[in-house]
Amino acid sequence: MALVIPDVLEESCATRQALERLAAKWRILLIYALLAGPQRHAELRRRLPGITQKVLTETLRNMERDELVERRVLKDTAPQHVEYALTALGKTLQQPLAAICTWALEHPSATLNE
Repeated sequence: MALVIPDVLEESCATRQALERLAAKWRILLIYALLAGPQRHAELRRRLPGITQKVLTETLRNMERDELVERRVLKDTAPQHVEYALTALGKTLQQPLAAICTWALEHPSATLNE
């Protein structure tokens, strides 16, 4: 069986669309953080130094829209408590991301800035 390589240069290519969504800054790191289990907003900010509250909120909303993350309300009264967790779809990214980690470990010179 021959490997089918999609034409990722075509705007209508589903693979290109997925890559563009995942390539957005912070998304992959948030997925890694949420692979450990559901977390609240403040926990995610602590785990991702450099991300602003605004960018974290926007990124989580966009990931929720893309059905990668779900927002769960833990306490409905003020102050409201919510946590974020990967959806079943979001969890399917674990294996491909593990493959990237393996590749990076096997090719450390490819991940260095020159």
